[in-house]
Amino acid sequence: MTVMEISFNPNVERMAPSTTLAISARAAELKRQGVPVIGLSAGEPDFDTPAPIREAAIAAINAGFTHYTQNAGIPELRSEICRSLKERNGLNYSPDEILCSNGAKQSIAMTVIALCRPGDEVLIPAPYWVSYPEMAHLAGASPVVMQTNVNAAWRITGEELEQAITPKTRVLILCSPSNPTGSVYSRAELESIAAVLRHHEHVFVISDEIYQHIVYDSSFTSFASLPGMKERTITVNGFSKAYAMTGWRLGYLAAERPIVAAAEKIQGQTTSAPSSISQKAGVAALQMDRAVVDGMVAQFRRRRDFLHAELSSIDGLVCPLPEGAFYLFPDVSAYLGTSDGSTPIRSSSDLCLYLMEQHLVALVPGDAFGAPNCIRISYAASDDDLREAARRLVKGFAGLS
Repeated sequence: MTVMEISFNPNVERMAPSTTLAISARAAELKRQGVPVIGLSAGEPDFDTPAPIREAAIAAINAGFTHYTQNAGIPELRSEICRSLKERNGLNYSPDEILCSNGAKQSIAMTVIALCRPGDEVLIPAPYWVSYPEMAHLAGASPVVMQTNVNAAWRITGEELEQAITPKTRVLILCSPSNPTGSVYSRAELESIAAVLRHHEHVFVISDEIYQHIVYDSSFTSFASLPGMKERTITVNGFSKAYAMTGWRLGYLAAERPIVAAAEKIQGQTTSAPSSISQKAGVAALQMDRAVVDGMVAQFRRRRDFLHAELSSIDGLVCPLPEGAFYLFPDVSAYLGTSDGSTPIRSSSDLCLYLMEQHLVALVPGDAFGAPNCIRISYAASDDDLREAARRLVKGFAGLS
């Protein structure tokens, strides 16, 4: 039998590879070849992990804290997460309702696998993070995409949710602030969603709040803080974005104990607990002065304003100003069907390939996010890179007609 003849799990075969990781890998390969590509595709802060976090990790290593920990995470970290959720999110959890994982992505995947049964439906507002539908596929469930539009600030309404829910609906995934749009749900908007869910007790909510601390022009509301929602909400968060800890691989979920126990069972039979050293670093992250995070957010805001102004100067590009996260998500419909004379631009994937190969800027096509007329641009990059990328993008779009 050759490798090509192997029959794989059909749930895995239904999954698509991560487009964001693929493009980031391609950009990195071009850089290794000496091609000066500017990568604005990855959702990764360009800042170094703050010093108090690094120092805590070094101290853990020097103290010999390098062995397995409890599967759910060390008590100190889970207690700090509980404190943070109470002070910053208005949520009351006990440490046994917290599961620390190898990143927020793992927390979401384990929750979907734990909750969803074959034939269940997972409601996913689009634009969505690329992994949500594939996680549903892995669990044997069916992703049901709810389309939104830029005029609605890429947010669903309670009325739209009511129309989408069926007896098969098991989970609704909400992401606020949003990857890829940067949109942030107001408390009133979330309450309209909660009002519908109160009439559909069979539906759980996974609230992906990984960008909670990166908010500019609005206030953040944790979905589980709404009346009656805590019992059916799985709050997911982590350390990668706000604390510039992407490589540390540390996230967590907070939920009712039976849900945590089911996810903990999955983790215990797959990865086990996250790194002991990362967990000690996570404690330091939650205890350090908030001014460190505020300083990074202030820089993200300045970069957002710069790049948004540059893109808004490009004829035909519709680029809403994001309220959170660190992405721009412009509508590029005006450029689909154009060409530079030799390269036809039929889709956002064609456009991103053209901009990477011809103008050396790596972006992510909107197809991957369920929004084929858009592209995602990360401004989590240095000022120099953003200035040069803006110059290249202006030139690249000007070359299409």
